[in-house]
Amino acid sequence: MGSIAAHLARRKARDNGEGTNEKAILFNKQDFHTLQDHCLRSRTLFCDDTFPAQPNSLGYNQLGRYSPKTRGVEWKRPTELCSNPRFIVGGAQRTDICQGALGDCWLLAAIASLTLDKDILARVVPSGQSFQDSYAGIFHFQFWQFGEWVDVVIDDRLPTKDGELLFVHSAEGSEFWSALLEKAYAKWVTPRVNGCYEALSGGSSTEGFEDFTGGISEIYDLSKVPPYLFKIIQKALRLGSLLGCSIDITSAYETEAVTRQKLVKGHAYSLTGAAEVHLHGTLVQLVRIRNPWGQVEWTGPWSDDSREWDGIRPDERTKLDHRAEDGEFWMAYSDFIRQYSKLEICNLTPDTLTSTEVGRWNYCQFEGNWRVGSTAGGCRNNGATFCSNPQFQIRLEAVDDDSVDGEEGCSFLVGLMQKDGRRDRRFGRDLNTIGFAIYKYKGRSNVHLGPDVLLRQSAVAMSSTFVNMREVCDRFKLPPGEYVIIPSTFEPHKKGSFILRVFSEKQATASPMEEDINADVKEHEIKEGDVDPHFKHLFMQVAGNDSEISAAELVQILNRVVSQRTDIKTDGFSLETCRHIISLLDSDGSATLGLPEFHLLWEKIQRYLEVFKSHDSDNSGTMSSHEMRGALTEAGFQLQSAVLEVIVARYANAEFAIDFDCFVSCLIRLEMLFKIFKTLDKKNSGKIELDILQWLCLAIN
Repeated sequence: MGSIAAHLARRKARDNGEGTNEKAILFNKQDFHTLQDHCLRSRTLFCDDTFPAQPNSLGYNQLGRYSPKTRGVEWKRPTELCSNPRFIVGGAQRTDICQGALGDCWLLAAIASLTLDKDILARVVPSGQSFQDSYAGIFHFQFWQFGEWVDVVIDDRLPTKDGELLFVHSAEGSEFWSALLEKAYAKWVTPRVNGCYEALSGGSSTEGFEDFTGGISEIYDLSKVPPYLFKIIQKALRLGSLLGCSIDITSAYETEAVTRQKLVKGHAYSLTGAAEVHLHGTLVQLVRIRNPWGQVEWTGPWSDDSREWDGIRPDERTKLDHRAEDGEFWMAYSDFIRQYSKLEICNLTPDTLTSTEVGRWNYCQFEGNWRVGSTAGGCRNNGATFCSNPQFQIRLEAVDDDSVDGEEGCSFLVGLMQKDGRRDRRFGRDLNTIGFAIYKYKGRSNVHLGPDVLLRQSAVAMSSTFVNMREVCDRFKLPPGEYVIIPSTFEPHKKGSFILRVFSEKQATASPMEEDINADVKEHEIKEGDVDPHFKHLFMQVAGNDSEISAAELVQILNRVVSQRTDIKTDGFSLETCRHIISLLDSDGSATLGLPEFHLLWEKIQRYLEVFKSHDSDNSGTMSSHEMRGALTEAGFQLQSAVLEVIVARYANAEFAIDFDCFVSCLIRLEMLFKIFKTLDKKNSGKIELDILQWLCLAIN
């Protein structure tokens, strides 16, 4: 009950804007402005006890307490390192990010790409921070996590050795924003109780891109280049996307090995530009790459001092600004796809970009769960459970304006990200193997599609693979129309939570495939004189002298009846269930059932038995929890997946089977809840308001 209440509270907070970039969630419940004000009033510098200036915050192995690499390390504030420290000097630049003694080039490539747009950077690095005005040794940064922005507070004590910053630093020695950003990320991203820098060693620029922007990433294997990839790169840059690239290694010995033409293997680069120039009248495609080291540049064709630059028009040469020892260089696109192994593109949400010079993706985002026994159906290979998975409809309404491949259609990206992966790894659990399928469907979105629709057709598209990574993302092009996306784990009965995101080039609408919550329970009044005499005679036999049936008597009656049936399994009706039955049917407040009320109950149980038997597909005497949605619909209840998850958790057994008494208990409880809500919702608004007394009386009843 507590976890459900917490989930509902989080959902209400999101509805009120919590988790947006403007109203970020406080990491470790640390509020920057409150802590800063306290330090200013007390004239002290902030010391963060959740990420202390101690050896454990450096690392646990190569950067552990007794490692030679950490011997002599001192934590110092920028005010102790130079006379006039600055947060940002002359605006954030790519040259502000120079790698230190930490293998986090993947992260630095992502940070460097942020500097291409000051508005994107401002979402991660809140404005108004400095070492001059209101300085209290405290700074804060914001990161995106599973659909929500998180505000992370740090102090400005940084690890140094011999008076120099140990990790990332700016080429401008008095500038510290990049070093502080790296520290905040180290505190936030690691799964350990207390963060550490070493957790940043090794990673994917894709993850950094998404954590800084909330964007969606796609990965291209450059050994299998689509013929229109250069146009995709150009279009991505026009849309403000962040791009990274790297060269694969074949063994650990090749890590950061430098090739003959000065490219670094196993190292993350940023791709920051793409252009076409005329070399002696021939059109040549170029890409601009940045090494986060701030040095070691490509020496092949189109490098800074290569002769190719002498063969192009002066205006093109001036525009591309190719000569600087800053780690950034141009190279031919043809050399790029031969030399590099992987390209990563992070496409940004529309709200990320404010510049009128770039285009926009259209964007939809949904949260969902895979819950064992209800919504964890597995992939299409599992026909009995596949349709239980969450479903989302997308309507593609217009074809692309400028097709990169020359074919007409609607381009869109689908990204499926599983949540809590770092936390699960902390407890020794692997990530789920996830993917999705897309089916053609035209119709209402307030339905949940079953086998009669999904298993009678093939998917029109699907994720390129099912993979145990944080996210799987693919690009598609389909004709205008309506489709349903079904995200799933590969195997059924795997618990997890996910974010499903859809980016479309043109306007598209998307929505969950969920029923409108409703109950169509047929009620009819019956008078004592209308009851069949034979039934009345039986009632008098079981009711006793008072002609009323109490909850305790009802337990005995129902259990005597079901015990005589061999076609259903039951653990017996409980006193609690029978009290709920009486609460629903008791019309005179006597807490007992009279003849008309008991007759209504008997008709209900007969109806429930028919529904139960029709969904006991294997004649086992129990019903699979995955059949519960269909059974509830047949019984007159339209419920959404969130309610179904709670029902299965409450009424299914350890094998996720539901026996007859639990089925009846569930339906009686649902009918009573709908009846209570309808009674209190006098304006038929779909909402009710209760004070604490009313809530307690209803909850205890």
